[in-house]
Amino acid sequence: ANGGTNANSWINADTLLNDPVAAPTRAVWEQTVAAFPQATERHEKARAAWAEKVRAAKAAGQPAPAGRAPQPPLGPDHVKRPAAHYHAMIAPLQPYALRGAIWYQGESNAARPAEYAELFPAMIRAWRAQWNQGDFPFLFVQLANFIVPNDTTERSWAFLRETQTKTLAVPQTGMAVTIDIGDPKDIHPRNKQEVGRRLALLAKAQVYDIPGDWSGPVFASAQSEGAALRVRFTHADGGLIADRKPLQSFELAGADRKFFPATARIDRETVVVSAPGVPEPVAVRYAWSNSPDANLFNGAGLPAVPFRSDSW
Repeated sequence: ANGGTNANSWINADTLLNDPVAAPTRAVWEQTVAAFPQATERHEKARAAWAEKVRAAKAAGQPAPAGRAPQPPLGPDHVKRPAAHYHAMIAPLQPYALRGAIWYQGESNAARPAEYAELFPAMIRAWRAQWNQGDFPFLFVQLANFIVPNDTTERSWAFLRETQTKTLAVPQTGMAVTIDIGDPKDIHPRNKQEVGRRLALLAKAQVYDIPGDWSGPVFASAQSEGAALRVRFTHADGGLIADRKPLQSFELAGADRKFFPATARIDRETVVVSAPGVPEPVAVRYAWSNSPDANLFNGAGLPAVPFRSDSW
């Protein structure tokens, strides 16, 4: 386990250097290295200013400043540089057989979801090739709900979650949804037990062929019904449930592509969504923000996967 890492630090150097899908990652890293001298200079000044604040507070008998000291910038020798974690922590495991992998990461890639959409599947393919055990199971955790500081859009993690969902197109993968058990104010939510349970449901069903529910509702289609959209799901055979209150975090948009908060109600195994400001809806979104109030579940008590029907 190693927190705060980008996926590119967990991919082998050969893939990063030669795989065409890694080209954007290479470009970003080249820019980072080029800017490293100036970043180091700014860091040294910030570090000196921080040390002076600490010294002044101590001299005045006051508590130390809130937060932590400025951290060194990324650079050629940084511990989180591309491929560093792979070669230090993954490559040494490869003489050993394994049954599969579980993965909980993505927060540090949320600023560039399009890059992650290529990088994450490339990482899975590379690991499988290097182990030479075929397509071993790779189960991962979708990002939980969290209020992302300084994100004025309030949606960057929604796009990253979407790239994680699309990664399910890679064979022998599975995703545990945690949109309901995060901590809006802590990027490290404490309820890891439920995260592990949901990963275990995936493993039992997909790896060990033990019958049982393993996924919450997954968006299948949205059909126009006058001033509303009827949303259909897979993994809804046990019915749909609104946890503790009416359904939250649905949005609708018309042809103008402007989304408005919507009212949603469960109708058997579908959800009917409408909004007064959208008389002719053409698109629906659910839990499409960094920290939504997501309370749509199926009968097995598993949360719906955040989704959007548009590609805007």
